[in-house]
Order: sequence, then structure tokens, then C-alpha cells
Amino acid sequence: MLKQLLLLVFLLNFSLGFSQRSIGEDAEISVITIGPGTLLYDSFGHSAFRVKDPSNGTDMVFNYGTFDFDTPNFYIKFARGKLPYALSVRDYNSFIATYKRQKRWVKEQRLNLTYEEKATMFEYLINNAQPEKKEYQYDFFYDNCATKMRDVVYTVLNYKLVHNKEYVTTPYTFRELIQQRLQWNTWGSLGIDIALGAVIDRTATPTEHQFLPEYIFKAAAVAEINREGTFVPLVKQIATTYDVASPEKKSSFITSPFFVFCLIAIFIFYITCKDITLKKRTRWLDSALFLITGLVGILLLTLWLGTDHTATANNYNVLWAFPLNLFFFVLIHKVKPKTWLYRYVFFLILLFALLTFHWISGVQIFAIALLPFLFALAFRWVYLALELKGK
Repeated sequence: MLKQLLLLVFLLNFSLGFSQRSIGEDAEISVITIGPGTLLYDSFGHSAFRVKDPSNGTDMVFNYGTFDFDTPNFYIKFARGKLPYALSVRDYNSFIATYKRQKRWVKEQRLNLTYEEKATMFEYLINNAQPEKKEYQYDFFYDNCATKMRDVVYTVLNYKLVHNKEYVTTPYTFRELIQQRLQWNTWGSLGIDIALGAVIDRTATPTEHQFLPEYIFKAAAVAEINREGTFVPLVKQIATTYDVASPEKKSSFITSPFFVFCLIAIFIFYITCKDITLKKRTRWLDSALFLITGLVGILLLTLWLGTDHTATANNYNVLWAFPLNLFFFVLIHKVKPKTWLYRYVFFLILLFALLTFHWISGVQIFAIALLPFLFALAFRWVYLALELKGK
């Protein structure tokens, strides 16, 4: 019991000393940028702060990109956009070793700060790392590990920080920025294009480009600090900590979404042409298509209206994956469907026309890999409308 009490006192004293300790005169604060990995979630790179303080014998990384798998209802919170992310503090060497094992390059930008500015930033980070303050509501585009670098530096330097927006030579939409870092013919790319709505098809401002670590790096490289009329670079030195080519992502065309959807489309076209020739209707196919598109539509509508994800709003993929289809898949399977189902199928054709208009006008860009299936689905709806009208 006495040993446990002494240990508790030691930990409390250590914690108190850590939170109140000032930074040394020779300390350096840097922004670390890490290259992409092979998995979907690390395809966009990573950013963190490094505080190297030789006087106090510490070398720490402040990482805003951590979350707890043991969070109660983890998957439900993740799906609903309510999973909290947190600022964690870790030893620099162990932090870098993780990314070396993953073969991801690491670059460091040492910030050109005065001692007062270093002390202010260190105090800000230490304060944010406290248990009651470390968590924040993550948003992929507006509040993530990269944007925290921008926001913390701006908060500490305030009006003294001057951004040179020339680091964005060609402005892109949010969707373009994502897809430039993915292979279009992968299931991850397809899932993102289907799940995210038209809100990401607007052109991002230079500041908004900084949701990606790459643009945090570019923006910091040309930013300046206004010290009473004298402009000095924000970054005084750039160092390559670990240099390696970005890992190649291996994929097979046979298992790619475009190839799979081509096979599905060929099958739908074949069955439909056979139905036309034999003057009959393959009812199970219509029922299956109604069921599948209805289920996808319900999922997309839930992401749009039932979660806190900002990027899933205004998703016009529901024009082909129409949620109401789920409620009619049994009715469409009947030998003699209700008369009004003809009007409903005609309505689905009009939705396809609206989808085409949205795509051409740039309201929302849809997944290229999905095109074969969309063509086949539209063809089947036209056949179905004519078949139901004839009966």
C-alpha cells in the first residue's frame, strides 16, 4: 500500500512539473511531414509538431492524429462522425521509427521563432495535451492532423503570420485533391466517390488545400512572419529525416471495380437483350436491382442526413441508388405488377437524366469505375418501363 502511495505521489509530481516546465533557450520547434503509406487511410500523409529541447533533455512529438480503439461504441461513433480524435505526446525516436518501418519519407521544417514564440507555442501544446482538453471533433477536410498545424501556428503568431498563396498554382476541388492521391480503379477510391456528396466538388481555397499535409508543407515553406515591418521566413531550415520513394500500391485489374462492374454490366445487358428476344421478363433480376440500389440509397441517405460528416451531404448518387427502391423490390417481382409501377420506373429514368445533367454541369462528379453499371442499369430501366407499359 505504501509503495502504491509513493508511486502515485511521484506520478503527480512528474505530471505537475511537466505541465509547468518552461522551454529551453536552445529548443527548436518543427513541423514534421510524413509521406503517404500503402493503406487507404494513410494515402494522404501525416503531420505533427516536434519540440526538441536539449536543455531539458527532451525530444517530443505532438500528434493530433490519434484516436482510441477502446472508445465505447467505436464503430458507431466512427460511422456517425462523432469519433473524437486527440492530441498525444510521444518520444520523437519511437514516432519516427514507426514511419521508417512503413517505408514512408519524413521531412522536417524548423520554424523561425523567437524564444517568446517558442515558449508560447510549447505552452499551447502542453495545455492542449491535458486529458480534459486533448480531444477534438475530427473532420477530414476542416479539422484534422494537418489543419491543426496551420491553426496552432496561426493562433500563436496571430496577425504576424503572412501566407503567400502562390503555393497553390492550380486550384483543385476537394474531390480532385483526394483522387489525385488514390488510384481511380480501386475499391477505396470508388467507395469515397460514392459516399461523399456534391459539397466536395467545389474548388477549395488555398487555405482549404491545407487539409492535406503536402499543402501544409508547401504553405509553410513560403509563409512569412511580420515582425514590426520586417518580414522573415516562417521556416528557417528544411531537413529530410528519412528519404525513400513513396511505396507502390499493387492492384490487380481482375479484381478492380471497373472490371467487376463491366462483368455485371455485360450480364445485365445479356439478360435484357434475351428478355427482349424471348418477349419475357427476368423478374428476379429486376427485384435484385431494386433491392441492391435501394439498400445503397438508404445507406447514402443515412450518411447524408443522419451523421455529423460534413462531406457526405448533398450526395446525388441517390439518383441511381434511389432509397425507395428498397420498398418495391417485392412488388416488381410479381408476374403482374401494379399499374403505377410503370410510372415509378419512368421516374427512375428521369432521375438518371438528372444525374447526367449534374455530372456534365459539374454539380457532382461520379465514380468512373461505376460507369458500366450505370449504363446497364439505365438500359434495364428503359426496357422495364416499356415492358410494364405494354402490359
